[in-house]
Amino acid sequence: AYNALYNFCTVTLSARYFDIIKDRLYIYAPSSIERRSAQTALHQIADALCRLIAPILVFTSDEAWENLPKQTVASVHLSEFPKVSDDDTTTLSKNWERIFAIRDEVLKALETARTEKLIGSSLDAKVILATDKDTTRFLLDYYDQLRYIFIASQVEVHESESLSIKIEKADGKKCERCWNYSVRVGEFVGYPTVCERCNDALAEIV
Repeated sequence: AYNALYNFCTVTLSARYFDIIKDRLYIYAPSSIERRSAQTALHQIADALCRLIAPILVFTSDEAWENLPKQTVASVHLSEFPKVSDDDTTTLSKNWERIFAIRDEVLKALETARTEKLIGSSLDAKVILATDKDTTRFLLDYYDQLRYIFIASQVEVHESESLSIKIEKADGKKCERCWNYSVRVGEFVGYPTVCERCNDALAEIV
């Protein structure tokens, strides 16, 4: 149980989930669905983790529990373990493992591009993926999220015989707020140095 929790925290959460959702937590407006959904997921994860680690990290789990909002039980040690969902997540889990396998290859290509001084950070990059027909169709279902999953400014997906990854400099200009590149930076009168996402967020925040 300890190893499973450790691997979940270090790999699934830290190296994957937290890395991907930082953008939406920092960039989107407070009332946006993207940010609120991430906050809801984080609260549920924190709640469950406090309960699961309570027998191992007795004092730490209780201190974390006390700082979680909207708790109705005084101590984590008076709460029950999380209930296992009856939902069948087999297909969903397989899909994400498939995406993460591709992400691992993309991250290697981005690191090579950094080493070769083609890019500074991954947000300087456009990722061009060439994959087989089945994988192309699969990735297109997640297309709007791929640039956030890969932590790049732009992603293109093309059909090919096998997987190949090309890294180029991203198109457009760098947004001074989120550091993503966009061809639409400079279009907005009120905020000429930001991208379309940040323009929408600032319109709500300011």
